[in-house]
This record gives sequence, structure tokens and C-alpha cells, in this order.
Amino acid sequence: MMRVNYYKELSADYSRPGLISEDMKRQLIELGEKIVSKKEATLPEINEDYTLEQIEKENKEWWPTHCEALRQGRGDILTDEYREDLVYFCQDGPYRGLEQQQEREQHWWALIAQPGVTMVWPIVMFYAEHTFFEWKCLDNETNETIAKGNVTWVRRGHRGGCYLKTEQLTFYRDVFAPENLLKLIKVA
Repeated sequence: MMRVNYYKELSADYSRPGLISEDMKRQLIELGEKIVSKKEATLPEINEDYTLEQIEKENKEWWPTHCEALRQGRGDILTDEYREDLVYFCQDGPYRGLEQQQEREQHWWALIAQPGVTMVWPIVMFYAEHTFFEWKCLDNETNETIAKGNVTWVRRGHRGGCYLKTEQLTFYRDVFAPENLLKLIKVA
């Protein structure tokens, strides 16, 4: 069986802890803020001026910024990655728009970005406007997996953002974050 380095064409490797320098973390957050500011009010058409190849290239550029935003609990960036008319399918959903899943997702973000835990994405694949990934959160002390899942985003590049998200997630230790962890998540 052929082994694949899913990060070989990307600017940063989030497949395991400890691979991202402080300078790169800062750069990725700045880039993430710039990327979400490019989202247009209307979902852009796919055509000869905005091709699937361009969209896939933009999704590959975006991916490391998404990972760093999650690790840093930047719920403001994470929310801005979504379109206003987001459709989100998960075991608690379906959710439509940005408000239905907001409280629930804030708990998830707080748990996966809590101190002493590192989120990693060992697998990420891109095809046109589709991004599939598997993730897990590791306890830094025990190396225990505290949560894991797999996700598919349908994201129309920087100009469109994510309009469909499907997710299967499993939390092993906690499902709701305590108040002290919720306070660590930056919201818009």
C-alpha cells in the first residue's frame, strides 16, 4: 500500500503536534483573517474566470489557516469561513445558517482548543471545491485521543467560503465545555 504525505503541497503540516513555528502560526492567522475578508455576498459562479482548479488551489492555501484558527480558538475566523446560508449536517443537526449551530459549535471549539490538548489532522484531501479531512485531539500529557471525527467541506474558494459541511464527531471525555474553557474562545 502506498503511503501518502497529505501536506506535501501545503504551506504547513498539521498532521501531528509540534511542527508549526511561532512565526508560521502568526502568519497563518494573519492570512486567515485576509482570506475570510475576501468572501463575497453572493456565491460566485464557477466559470472560465473562476475555475474549479483555482478554487482547489485557494482551498489548499486556506487549509493551514483553518487548522491554526482551530488550535488558537479563533471562533471569529472559523465563523467567518462559513456562508450565511451554511447547511451543516452532523449527528446533532441538520443546522441551517450561522445561528442554529453556533452555541453547540462553541462548546466543540472550546473542548478541542483547550490548554493541554492538541488537535491534529492526519488526513486531508482536496478535489475542486471539496475538502475532506480526519481529525483528532490528543491530550498532551497522556497522548489519549479525547475527540475525533471526519468532515467534508464544500467551499467555493476564498470568494465563496463554505456553504455545506458534513461531520461525524465523537467526544470521549466531555461533550459540553465548562465555562472557563468557553471563555478562551474568541467570538465575533
